[in-house]
Amino acid sequence: MTEQDFDFLRILLQVRSGLHLSQEKRYLVESRLGMLCRRRSIEGISALVATLRREPGRELENAVVEAMTTNETLFFRDRTPFDLFRDVILPEKLAANAQSRQLRIWCAAVSSGQEAYSLAMLLDDAAGRLAGWKVEILGTDISTEVLEKARQGIYSQFEVQRGLPIQLLLKYFRQEGDKWRVNERIRAMVELKQHNLLESSAHLGQFDVIFCRNVLIYFDVPTKARVMAALSQRLAPNGAFILGAAETVIGITTTLVPDAVHRGLYRDAATRPAQRPAPATPAEQRARTLAQLA
Repeated sequence: MTEQDFDFLRILLQVRSGLHLSQEKRYLVESRLGMLCRRRSIEGISALVATLRREPGRELENAVVEAMTTNETLFFRDRTPFDLFRDVILPEKLAANAQSRQLRIWCAAVSSGQEAYSLAMLLDDAAGRLAGWKVEILGTDISTEVLEKARQGIYSQFEVQRGLPIQLLLKYFRQEGDKWRVNERIRAMVELKQHNLLESSAHLGQFDVIFCRNVLIYFDVPTKARVMAALSQRLAPNGAFILGAAETVIGITTTLVPDAVHRGLYRDAATRPAQRPAPATPAEQRARTLAQLA
């Protein structure tokens, strides 16, 4: 792969998917796109680039983007966000949305579906409190390939062993040979759509909860800021926004701010409830009293 080929691919991936590739990632391009070339009987990466230059088109460009996209995920990944959803966010939304009795959740960059199905299992467990509610879970991803896997809801033994408690496996999955399929009730709770986070999401509406985990780490700072600003516009007033464990809004955007109490939870800066001031110390109370008497 020549330097010119790498520069062309780097710019293409940046524009189409937001993926930022440094020179250190050159080996990854050669490895993943090399496999794409072999599958499509293309002589090599230079021939691939020549085809992209000569015949620009969505189909081959999409194949390049999908080959370069990292789709690492697992059930209840990093556990803490799911505990936060169950113990803090869900009770909060049950109270705040008591009149509308609606709850909308968006899993951006849902990959092969484990995050969305993990949330669906938590909501199914809380079905008694959600009786009569309209609950929607939307999962989106740029990759049509992983979305198809998510729709099928079929996972290997290795995949279900990663983060999924055995009691939930037995309750919500059916074994099919050496694979496990999510049951129909849980699959029906999740809607899956292809969506590029660099494109407008206005047509998706507003959401009470947005999970956007472990995808922004692949973007440069301007792209992160652009995506976060767009996502914050989809967040309902006093909604909850969840990032990955290694991600933050600090230094990237002012439209989202950390929750005052719960680590890993972010709020829309414009609608975050005002924080209560810390109680005055005895010395401060005496000083205020003396000031009032003066």
